[in-house]
Amino acid sequence: MTVYPFTAIVGQAALKDALLLASIDPSIGGVLALGERGTGKSTAIRALAALLPEIEAVNGCPYNCAPDRRASLCEACAGSGPGRVARIPAPVVDLPLGATEDRITGALDLERALSQGEKRFEPGLLARAHRGFLYIDEVNLLEDHLVDLLLDVAASGENVVEREGLSIRHPSRFVLVGSGNPEEGDLRPQLLDRFGLCIDVRSSANLAERVEIVKRRDAYERDPAAFVRSWSRQTLALRKRIVRAREALPGVTMPDEVLEKAVGLCVALGADGLRGELTLMRAARARAALDGETCVTEAILRSVAVPSLRHRLRKDPLDDTDAAIRVERAMEDVLVS
Repeated sequence: MTVYPFTAIVGQAALKDALLLASIDPSIGGVLALGERGTGKSTAIRALAALLPEIEAVNGCPYNCAPDRRASLCEACAGSGPGRVARIPAPVVDLPLGATEDRITGALDLERALSQGEKRFEPGLLARAHRGFLYIDEVNLLEDHLVDLLLDVAASGENVVEREGLSIRHPSRFVLVGSGNPEEGDLRPQLLDRFGLCIDVRSSANLAERVEIVKRRDAYERDPAAFVRSWSRQTLALRKRIVRAREALPGVTMPDEVLEKAVGLCVALGADGLRGELTLMRAARARAALDGETCVTEAILRSVAVPSLRHRLRKDPLDDTDAAIRVERAMEDVLVS
């Protein structure tokens, strides 16, 4: 299947930036895109798969184990010693809304058990998503027991399956990406808090932009392969930019005065816990690395504050002000040079 190119997406700068930041620093904690239908949320997220640089993995490992990270190898790779290294596409795995727990975590391979009498584990979506992205469309409609499962794995970085006579554990560290329409239901607070960045996605009101969207989509549907080729140069350039940003990220610094303003912003907004500060700091560093900067400035901090904090604000029944506006107002008070 030919995927619509990430670089050909018109508008939606906030969503594209959030996905790029999460691909540079997975510790940011993932991306949540909320908005009405038909705004390109799924298109942008699925386009990420063709954009991301390849990763190195142990050849044949179903969990995409990184050969240079001995401490995080699965039992098979750890027991067999260093294996051949293969370059594979960075995983971007769809978790269908109707997926069963067995499909997500993995289960006994029934066909092999019945035909050969052998108990063998069939890895699930969490195995495929390791070291990549796990995408959940309509995430706000996900069943509660599956939300609990994902929260446990996201917190521990490990998937544990103990049933049907099996006892399996394997690494499962992924960037969680979700999309949904808020009018169809809210996310549980525990799951909402797990997303590092939250983006409000809306249809463009600009006539020229909407015309360009329709023209590009029509060209893609008429000849997908030719359309993808026509954007290959831009895709390659952006992929190289991601690689450079990843390499530069460890060297990006955040001065104490900027960090103090980040913490002060979270305090002013009444954000619970410290996850807001940590996300703000990581997103700002990733933004600086993407822009080729070696130091986080107040301007960079401003650019990532809304997506980092808008979903962490306490709800006030007497104040129906949009969360993004509340963050903007707080920045005007706190981020003053």
